[in-house]
Amino acid sequence: MTTTERAPRMNFTKSAPKVFKAMIALDAAATAALDPVLVGLVQIRASQINHCAYCLDMHTRDAREAGEREERIHLLGAWREAGLYTEKEQAALALTEAVTVLTDGFVPDEVYERAARHFGEEELAHLIALIFTINAWNRIAVTTRKVPGTE
Repeated sequence: MTTTERAPRMNFTKSAPKVFKAMIALDAAATAALDPVLVGLVQIRASQINHCAYCLDMHTRDAREAGEREERIHLLGAWREAGLYTEKEQAALALTEAVTVLTDGFVPDEVYERAARHFGEEELAHLIALIFTINAWNRIAVTTRKVPGTE
């Protein structure tokens, strides 16, 4: 990839300020009822799947600042095998993967039901909102070629 291919395509924030503000509000609403550690794991995992370097950079940094262990950040891509995540976190990560990769089909009943066993209805609704919100952020950043480490 050349330097030109990595250059940002646009400043989305300036080009669509109302959309950006709405996304900020959606993000705040989605995360309000969730554990910040869980939020970080979901944001990182979706960003890994979507190959969003900008969001990976931001959310891994945020997770470290919030006290998340390096080992858990590094092994998140292999969360099923790592043995480092709670049952609730695993349920959230499974749902994150199912919602993020809809091209594999619908969200399987067993994945949804697993999450529903660990999250009350309100918390589950917020988790679903978090997942579609980080996916929207990923798509904005990947499409506009947002550069990691920039504002």
